[in-house]
Amino acid sequence: MDALDEDIRVGVVHGPGGRIRPVWFDLNRRQHRVQQVTNSWRERRGQNVLIYFHVSDGGALYELVYDLAAGRWRLEQIEAL
Repeated sequence: MDALDEDIRVGVVHGPGGRIRPVWFDLNRRQHRVQQVTNSWRERRGQNVLIYFHVSDGGALYELVYDLAAGRWRLEQIEAL
């Protein structure tokens, strides 16, 4: 995967128990529809919680990270399929 650290805009669906699921994200002025969430996990850094998602748009695999404290999304990595 190519490492990045870029703030992005993400559309999410909120579910029961405070769960969130990304459904699209903007990258390079283009909207990518999430076709599959292949993995997700939470990581605690001090008092802060980060939620990681590995998602696919059918053409590449992306690592999206939601920072609960800051309320922001980052794109951390891209892997071309």
